[in-house]
Amino acid sequence: MAVYALGDLHLPFGRDRSMEIFGDAWRDYTRRIERNWTRLVGPEDTVVVAGDLCWAMDLDEAEPDFRWLAALPGRKLLLKGNHDYYWTGLSKMRRFLAEKGIGGVDFLHNASVTADGLSLCGTRGWCPEAAEEGTVYARELGRLRASLAAAEHPDRRVCFLHYPPVGRGFDCPEIRAILSEFGVRRCYYGHLHGPSLGGAFRGEADGVRYECISADGADFTPRLVRD
Repeated sequence: MAVYALGDLHLPFGRDRSMEIFGDAWRDYTRRIERNWTRLVGPEDTVVVAGDLCWAMDLDEAEPDFRWLAALPGRKLLLKGNHDYYWTGLSKMRRFLAEKGIGGVDFLHNASVTADGLSLCGTRGWCPEAAEEGTVYARELGRLRASLAAAEHPDRRVCFLHYPPVGRGFDCPEIRAILSEFGVRRCYYGHLHGPSLGGAFRGEADGVRYECISADGADFTPRLVRD
């Protein structure tokens, strides 16, 4: 068994809005994701999708995207991204998937999931330029704490965020402090695309190693997760 991560798939099957409009880097991106995913991921593996699964505005519209994802190998754990407009309560989303017979897809939210001896934790996070929106930011900090505190293996926590907690020209010190407090050694994040990838921080800060796993930042290939 192994754990992989990839963010920002931006699937276009429920709502016809392809990322190909953003340039050649996204050409044929869903087939590239599918090809790379099936080459690497086995049925016993787990893949964390770090937000922005698709463009759908509600669960019914997202059904084709969920079905496409479910057909890929492995168990999939979804984080909430800023474009996941379909996202509602966990019970409602899980009930929807069960009623539609869509298996192998679940959510990583306010909890921790164990896979391959790792405690997978995370939340959406918040964009640095909006950090002054105190209520939303405080809620995300609370969710991050709750997820990390729920870890079955406290010495093997791995964190996943949609928004980057640190990068060129921005910083979320409260998020970074929580990661250090809980002894997290690796954090994977997405959200950045195109020219913004130049601001992605890939390296170690305060004992935590950060890696950008947005689809175009990861060459549309799931990244092997280590603790």
